[in-house]
Formats: sequence, structure tokens, C-alpha cells
Amino acid sequence: MGHRATGQRAGRLRRSARTAVITLCVTGLFGAPVLPAQADEGPSAQDDNPGTVLNNGECDFPADPIAGTPWALQRLLFDQIWEETKGKGVEIAVIDSGTDNQHPQLKSAVSKGRDVITKKGDGTSDQAGHGTKVGGIIAARPAGGTGFVGIAPEATLFPIRQNDNEVKGTVKTMVQAIDAAISRKVDIINISQGTSAQLADDSPLHRAVARAQRANILVIASAGNDGASGEEKDNFPASIPGVLGVAASDRNNERAGFSQSGEAVDIAAPGVDIVSTVPGAGHCVDNGTSFAAPYVAGVAALVRAKYPKWDYKQVSWHLQETADRVSLNRDKNVGWGVVDPMAALGGDGEPPAGPPAPDKAENTGVNADNILPAPVVLGETPQERRVRYGLYIFTGGVLGVAVVVGTSIAIRDWRRKTSHNLHGEAING
Repeated sequence: MGHRATGQRAGRLRRSARTAVITLCVTGLFGAPVLPAQADEGPSAQDDNPGTVLNNGECDFPADPIAGTPWALQRLLFDQIWEETKGKGVEIAVIDSGTDNQHPQLKSAVSKGRDVITKKGDGTSDQAGHGTKVGGIIAARPAGGTGFVGIAPEATLFPIRQNDNEVKGTVKTMVQAIDAAISRKVDIINISQGTSAQLADDSPLHRAVARAQRANILVIASAGNDGASGEEKDNFPASIPGVLGVAASDRNNERAGFSQSGEAVDIAAPGVDIVSTVPGAGHCVDNGTSFAAPYVAGVAALVRAKYPKWDYKQVSWHLQETADRVSLNRDKNVGWGVVDPMAALGGDGEPPAGPPAPDKAENTGVNADNILPAPVVLGETPQERRVRYGLYIFTGGVLGVAVVVGTSIAIRDWRRKTSHNLHGEAING
């Protein structure tokens, strides 16, 4: 009886331990976030819309096309946002390093522009690649062999080369570029650069932006990439009143660690692992508020095309009001939230009467007042920490299984040996 009771207790112990370990393993496997996959090599037979992590960091050009659909586009239902317009009739000035008009997805999108540096070019040559990436996010045409396409693929780009081949420009040439866009009578100006130098309220840049606004042009500018320290800064022209300042968000709608925070931030858009066109052909991946701003510019182009009678303020207010919010009020990290193309193209068509207002608590969900923007993390991010914890749990589960198996074998051998000794004693006794 003693041996049988001991065996039963050992069996119960093994079954309990095995159940606990299996539970632990399941928790580790399904409770932890999915680890980043490698960049897609192309569409698979089982998935017509493959995702692409696209964090290869390569931006040489010309480049190979990226076959997969970028994550920032996977969240869009193009049939719905393009139901009434794809941006036709709207022109966006891309003030940058030029926008290449030889890329297959940009040939019909890029018109002859201006070059305020050489005074001779037309802005359609881009030796740096920056402006071509910005332009592609806005208006790249659909093409076979890639899931990448611009947000407003029937809009027109007016390239203005204001940056040299090292993506550097001056306030003076920026003012000239804005004036060139005004002369062209564009609908939107995208500026994916800025300066943290303090400019007086009556600076030439302020006055140039005011001229654009009087011409009913929506000016969109990146908030800057100097946000890792967490220090709030002004960045011009994003900080100029009336300019729609854009921060960069990640896959979780949290502010990217590099994205500048502060009063200049009105809205956010995807700016991490962003795919776009490069001079000549193909695509590359890059990060920055430089690529969040044109994402917003593309949505703004769709809104201006759908509601041509709205002025630039109403378009700006509408984008902020329909953004996916992280808090009841405006936030220094992502402004009024992450731009939501689906919401921006929906609605009753009535123009907003004024700037966005804080949400009422009863309209934002039970836990809305507890939603906080992601803090700046200089080391491990929350997502990386969750992944690490998941690995710990999974590894612990595997080790637990090994311990249980080893213990079971040891108990089996012990039982055999003990059973043999007891049987011998009975004979001898």
C-alpha cells in the first residue's frame, strides 16, 4: 500500500506539473506579441495582401521594388477612401530635394516644377532621394509587382527643389519655394523639414506662410526628429500658426521615439518603417516625421478633392477632428491623434465650424480617460519589453517541460529500483 500510495502521489504530481507547464507555454506563445517578421520577398500563394516589416534600412537607388503591402497601407480600405475621389484635380507642392519624374510610379504624377537653388532646373531631378520618397507617399500611382501606392494616386505633384544633395536648405530658399508654390496656385504645400532656430513672429518665413494661407493653401510640415530626449521644442515652419504640424507614430499609434513633441504637433501619422519610391525605380524604407507629413498631405488631398469648397482651415480642422485620439484633449506627442483616412472621408459633408474640441468622456469609452500617450523611451520600448517577457515565459515553459520530463524519468527509474528491492525483501522475509 505504501508503494502504491507513493506512486499515486507521484503520478498526481507529474500530471499537475505537466498541466501547469502546458498552461505556461500557451500563455507565453499566445499572450506575447508576435515577433517582427523579416521583409517579404513577394506575395505568397496563400495571401493576396502580404505584410512587410520593411526594416532593412537600405535607401540606395535605383532599388528593387518591394512586393508586399506596407503596414501603413494595410490599415486602409482603399475601396472606401477612394470611392468618390483619388485626389484628381488637387496639386501638392513638394518643397524638398526635388521629385524624380522617371520613376514608373511617378511619371504621370510629377509636373515640371521649380529649382530655387540653381534657378535653372524644374525640380524633377532628385540626387538626394528625400523628395522622391515624400512625393511617392502622397501620389505614387498603382503598379504591378508592389503593394505600395500613394494615398492620393490621382493627385499631381509640383516639385520645388529647395534642398541641395545633402538635404540642406536655408530659410531664404524656403521662402522662395513657398512663393513659387503660391504663384503656381497649388492646393497644398508639403514641407518635410524645418529648423529649431527661434524665429520672430514677423520673420520672412512667417510672412511667406501667411501669404500662402491668404491664398487658401494648406501648409503641412513635419514636427522634427529631435524628440528622443523628451524635451519640447519649436520647429519651424511646423510651429507657425495655421501650419498643420505632423508627428510620427508607430504601428501601435504611439509616438515614435524620435518624433519631436511640443506645441507644434497638431496630428500624427505613420513614420516608422515607411516604404516609398526612390529615384530611378524601386522602393526603400525610411523613418522620420518627414514621411509622416506627406501621409497627412495625401489624406488632405483626398479631402480637398471631395470637398473643393472647403477652405484650408476647414480641411485642417477636419483632419484633426476625425483623427484617432489617444486622449480626450490635444496631446503634445501626437496632437489630436493619428490621422484616420477612413473617418476623414466619411461624415455628412458639413464643413467644421471651428477648431477641434476635446471629446466628452461619455463619448470616448469607459477607459478613455486612462489612455495615455507613449512615453519617450531611450532604451527598451514597451513593445520590446513585452516581447522580452513573452520570450522569458516561453523559455521558462520549455525549461519546465524539460524538468518535468526529467523528473518523470527519474521517478520511473526510482520506482523500478524500489519495487525490485521491496519484492526481494518479501521473498527473503
